[in-house]
Amino acid sequence: MHTSTALLVADLTGVAVFAASGASAAVAKRLDLFGVTFVGIVAALGGGIFRDLVIDRVPPLAFADWRYPATAAVAAGVVFWLHPQFSRLRTTVLVLDAAGLGLFAVTGTAAALAAGVPAVGACLIGTLAGIGGGLGRDLLTGEIPVVLRREIYAVAALAGAVTVAAADRLGWAGPVPLVAAALLVFGVRLIALRRRWAAPVATDRPVRPRTPTR
Repeated sequence: MHTSTALLVADLTGVAVFAASGASAAVAKRLDLFGVTFVGIVAALGGGIFRDLVIDRVPPLAFADWRYPATAAVAAGVVFWLHPQFSRLRTTVLVLDAAGLGLFAVTGTAAALAAGVPAVGACLIGTLAGIGGGLGRDLLTGEIPVVLRREIYAVAALAGAVTVAAADRLGWAGPVPLVAAALLVFGVRLIALRRRWAAPVATDRPVRPRTPTR
């Protein structure tokens, strides 16, 4: 499979997965069909729009290629109609979100590298593209964005982005490095959830009373 075709397939797969993730979260909030579809589309296309604007791809693929919004809308609609089949919506959202995180982090980094962005910048773009969909979904459904919590989220996306950049530097082309990097992000995210890995947070330290001076 040609690299551009592999990127397109991975991109559309990420769109579908993030749309399903957003739609599942919206269903859990008891939104109507329009609300579920809207949240799904925002979750699916937000990261890609950011990526395309940063690398000066105008108009973004979400607006220029009908397959992107169509894929997002269909995936969100499927989740809306079939949500009773999902036994645990929260678990479904987390798994789909992990998959979308990996796919968008990888495709975002690869697209930035293809546009001539240096490796460090490409990794940042890929990481932000990966977390953008989840950020939009959480804001629309009234949740604290997962990227701002203690959970390992952006770090997992960054690991996948660095993997893609390293593979590009070594001259490893084709879909295999992209799939491997996406699986890395997916695996790290799920393991972090299962083992409750978390980033450190600031703790409040009691203020010691001053000793009165004589």
